[in-house]
Parts: sequence; C-alpha cells; structure tokens
Amino acid sequence: MHSTLRQVARLGAVAALAGGAVLLASAPAAAHVTVTPTVTTANSYTVLTVSVPHGCDGSSTTKVAIQIPEPINAVTPTINQGWTVEKVMAELDPPVTDSHGNELTERVAEIVYTAKTPLPEGHRDVFELSLKLPDAAGERLVFPSIQTCEQGETAWAQVPADGEDGEDLEHPAPWFVITAAEEAPAADGDDTVPAALTTTDSTTDTGPTSLLGWIGLILGLLGFIAGALALHRTRKAA
Repeated sequence: MHSTLRQVARLGAVAALAGGAVLLASAPAAAHVTVTPTVTTANSYTVLTVSVPHGCDGSSTTKVAIQIPEPINAVTPTINQGWTVEKVMAELDPPVTDSHGNELTERVAEIVYTAKTPLPEGHRDVFELSLKLPDAAGERLVFPSIQTCEQGETAWAQVPADGEDGEDLEHPAPWFVITAAEEAPAADGDDTVPAALTTTDSTTDTGPTSLLGWIGLILGLLGFIAGALALHRTRKAA
C-alpha cells in the first residue's frame, strides 16, 4: 500500500515538473513586440510606445525598424540615448495637403532605431513615436516591425484576420484600432440649473418669506405702541 502511494506521488511530481517546463518554454514566444497608444481617438495626437521585450532566439537586438501605415504622413520619434534613430521617407504621388495647409511631397514610411550597444536577450527597451491619428474611427492601424539581431532577425509582420485578436499568430504585427470621438451632450438635453438661478439674493427677494417678515415687523411695532399706551394710562390713573 505504502509502495503504491509513493509511486503515485512520484508520477504526480514528474507531471508537475513537465507542465512547468512546458510553461517556461512557451513564455518567451508570448512576449511579442507591441504598440501602446496614449490616445486612440480619431483625428487626435497620440504617443505610441513600441516595446521590444527580448532578442531573437537568444541573440542580442541590434536594430528595430517600425513601418508606418499609409494613412499617417508625419511622425516625430523620441530620442533614445542607447540608440540612433532615422526617418525613412517615401514619395507621395500625388502630393497631399496636411491639416495646416502645407503641401507634402513625401511621408515618413519607416522609423529605424539602431542600437549603439546591442540589447541583450532577457532585457527590454521602448521607443516612443508622436503622431496624429487619421480621422478613421474603427480602422485598424498596423505597424509591422523588423527586429534585427546579432544572429538572425524576427519579422513581426503577421496581421490577424478581421475579427481575430492575433494571439495564435507566431509573429503578430503590433496594431490597435482607432476609436470614435465622444459626442458632446446636446444643448437642449442639459437639465443642469445655472447657479445664477439657484442663488437667492436677499436684497431683491419679494417672495412669501420676505412678505411674512414685513408683516411680523409691523405687528411687533403695533404691540410695542399698545404696550406703551397701557403703561401711560396706568401711571396717569395712579
């Protein structure tokens, strides 16, 4: 009996160790290059944080190239002290006019960060990009990114099909969806009472409370006069 229990315990321990090994082996694959916007509202300015969580199969990262989707023309990359940064431009044919009325003949097609010292495996870094989102609520913005390492590279460029989240993809491209701007409440739907209408001004109040105050004052004065006359009669009779 005791021998059987020991055997069961050993089998359980082996199964637990095997399960833990599977989880540890799958953990690095789940750590994708991601993009996180500060704002997703259409036609708004936002700052995108692109995160690089690990190297390529154990090799240190030397370069990250972030492709910019076509609806976006201008991008301002943030300086990262450990990397040099370059804007790769593409010609616009035909030219377009931006929101300030300026004619643009080229757009930022790619932002390339090159490491001054390779980013070791097991370490992460982030890159920030400032840009204006297009006026396209509901549209998915995809930022395919090529991660180059000392040995090999990883193309984070797989795009999930409509309605999918991309969790099953081996190397999904970073992406997010543009959201609609919140509508301001209609003017005739605002039932908030202005402060000026809820504040009582004692100098102009002619309501019932003020009228009762005057009546009380007159009655008090009449009572005072009646008392004075009665006192006068009492003294005269004496």
